[in-house]
Amino acid sequence: MKFKELEHLSEYDNVLVVDEHGITIFYDLADLHILKQLGLKPEEFLRKSVTSFYKNLPIEKSTLMSVLKTGEPIWNTEQELTSNNGFTYTSRSSTFPIHNGVSIVGAIEFSKHYYQKENIQLLEQFASHKIYRKNNTIYTIDNLISQSNVMDEIKRKINKVASTDSTILITGDTGTGKEIVAQSIHNLSNRYAQPFISINASEIPSTFLEHILFGTEKDHLSTTPNITGMLEQANGGTIFLDEISALDIKLQAKLLRVIEDKLIRRVGGKQDIHLNIRVIAATNENTDKLMKDKLLREDLYYRLSVFQFDLPPLSERKEDIEALIYYYIEFYNRHMQIKIDKVDDEVLHAFQQYNWPGNVRELKNAIETAYNNASSKDIKLDDIPVKIRNYLGVMEKITLSDHKINLKDKVEEYEKSLIVRELKNTGDKLAETARRLGLSKQLLKYKMEKYELR
Repeated sequence: MKFKELEHLSEYDNVLVVDEHGITIFYDLADLHILKQLGLKPEEFLRKSVTSFYKNLPIEKSTLMSVLKTGEPIWNTEQELTSNNGFTYTSRSSTFPIHNGVSIVGAIEFSKHYYQKENIQLLEQFASHKIYRKNNTIYTIDNLISQSNVMDEIKRKINKVASTDSTILITGDTGTGKEIVAQSIHNLSNRYAQPFISINASEIPSTFLEHILFGTEKDHLSTTPNITGMLEQANGGTIFLDEISALDIKLQAKLLRVIEDKLIRRVGGKQDIHLNIRVIAATNENTDKLMKDKLLREDLYYRLSVFQFDLPPLSERKEDIEALIYYYIEFYNRHMQIKIDKVDDEVLHAFQQYNWPGNVRELKNAIETAYNNASSKDIKLDDIPVKIRNYLGVMEKITLSDHKINLKDKVEEYEKSLIVRELKNTGDKLAETARRLGLSKQLLKYKMEKYELR
């Protein structure tokens, strides 16, 4: 089998291995949430017949069982699978026998799952970066999509600070991408092979926070079990503390000691435990006000903010909106059974006019809504959330073509000329042209169609 024939396997997200009897012995799924939809816990997916999870997969229709029987690979085939609890999705896969030199001892299947509109939310925690799945992350710096100078500068600083062990404070409104920045730093650091542990302090009752962070030590008078806290779980890696001001002042003092001495003691414990961790914290509130209101210790703030990232709201980086739109369209196109080719100009105009109080997260949700509403391969104004359509009179559906030559027209003329120039310079190579222009390939294709360059 030639390497060229195997290149398409990189497009697959999941790996499943069965033994010679069709019993699952290993799996690596990018979308673990699918197990929940199948009505299974992760450990329940192992040591079971691969056909037992589905009501419409008899042995004679299973690609894995067919390969075990014939010894011949099955390339790039699609199956619609329905689980025993009624959940349906489409799987595209390539399946290969495993030989020991004498006989077939198993089979391995590489697959990609495609979902119906109603199941689009399953992609919320999709781990697309295969080499980083084991460290609890789903994002890298590639997920920070931008064309703006302010975000390009933030990415430059991420690359710079990632190689250090400095503590970091990330500030920004809800939805600006604080966890993406934190995971990007971890995955660019020498700690990338170690765990990234994330905790949102505002989501956990204050009475439990100390136990969850520091763990507990059982003694002969207590029925409390030994619990490894999240700080210990992050040993060797990174702990990300979101909404840091939700920690009470006493707990903030203990955290300060962790940062300075790299030592913790479990609740009820007698001995200190040495840790090798990096601490990244975040808040969506004004730090000066937090300190003034005694919700954030000044000494902790100054220790955390050795390096500080202040993420701008989307309303201050609107030049990134179009790139973000097409980034999420590409993402959903890869995993949904509906494909979107382009976004109408009216939609782009509405997105540019809107003020985005929920920031990038709200934009992603708006694209998800559009996918659910779309009845064609174009996203139209009626497909996006009503709140955005109504903002600043966009409901009137004023088309851009109704206007006389204005600033936007001049910008588009210039943009078209740049694309024409770079296409000429690269000999019409789309990938290289997109790279030079700082665009995704799909966004470049859209712009070429828009300007009738194809």
